[in-house]
Amino acid sequence: MPGYLVQQGATVICAHGGQAQPTVPNPRVKLGGQPTVLQTSPYTIAGCSNPPPNANVGPCTTANWTSGSMRIKSMGQPVILQDSPSVCVPTGTPLTVAVAQLRVKGI
Repeated sequence: MPGYLVQQGATVICAHGGQAQPTVPNPRVKLGGQPTVLQTSPYTIAGCSNPPPNANVGPCTTANWTSGSMRIKSMGQPVILQDSPSVCVPTGTPLTVAVAQLRVKGI
């Protein structure tokens, strides 16, 4: 499905409200002056409210994208779209791209 490309400054959250940031943004392609994010770039998550063990599995700490754009690549890797699927560790829940740039769409 087509979706907007995700840049470093996009608002990305886990299912429990934690803020996610890319660990390795892609400096080769910029959107609105900010680097794009490649599928291979893991995200770190801060502020996840999921309860610790004994009550649940613990807060989300990192996340990985399972797929990205089928047609747009940078440095040989797919870029992330607003609707790209992801998985948080250790909860297995997805990330949500709440706010991204609204000028460049991809498939």
